Amino acid sequence: MASAGAGGGAAGEGEWLKVAELRAVVQAQDPRAKEVDNLTLRRFLRARDHNVEKAAAMFLKFLKWRREAAPDGFVPEERVRRELAQDKAWMGGVDRSGRPILVGFLARHYSADRDMPEYKSFVVYFFDKICARIPRGQEKFLAIVDLQGWGYANCDVRAYIASIEIMQNYYPERLGKALMINVPYIFVKVWKTMIYPFIDTNTRDKFVFVEDKNLHETLRQEIDETQLPEYLGGKMPLIPLKDYVQQPESA
Repeated sequence: MASAGAGGGAAGEGEWLKVAELRAVVQAQDPRAKEVDNLTLRRFLRARDHNVEKAAAMFLKFLKWRREAAPDGFVPEERVRRELAQDKAWMGGVDRSGRPILVGFLARHYSADRDMPEYKSFVVYFFDKICARIPRGQEKFLAIVDLQGWGYANCDVRAYIASIEIMQNYYPERLGKALMINVPYIFVKVWKTMIYPFIDTNTRDKFVFVEDKNLHETLRQEIDETQLPEYLGGKMPLIPLKDYVQQPESA
């Protein structure tokens, strides 16, 4: 069983035995679980602190959700064309751990223009794209969330909570870290009072609010200059998500 962990990070024999137990439970209730690999099951197991019963409930809920959210196995571009046109999600390089980088610009999102079903599909679309870039031997991605220029017109608590809940419930153990940069004071207040309570304990510490005075140092601790986005002083050009769909790496 230990060989099942190839490329998936450190795991002990006891953990793989729990993965096998989880597989038996979920396959008995939904045959489609046979199509899912052990590393995916392990992420759900870890998200529920190795409680097989809770992990099984979480995973079975995921299978049902996935059939509804992406019945063809993916979200077609046509369904999220308006969201893609806003250029609020971009692909970057990789961090020092080899995790692919996703960059989001929250000031390009306007709550008045948002259609929630399309937005949720867009969240699935970009999570699928960034997860497809994760190389063997790595299971997580790094996000840079840039709030430069964010104001009341961009404040969309419902959308933020929806994004976090989709990530927590259906992409567990995928986010390695989210660097929140250029953060205005009012956003911090919104975050603490209206968003933070909806984030589970396994996810909260992954959101790192970077002070402006420490931005340069923090970014370079996480990302080599060759992989750091050009607009943040590095050498890596960003690719808008709407253009990245044609990139062979996303396959």
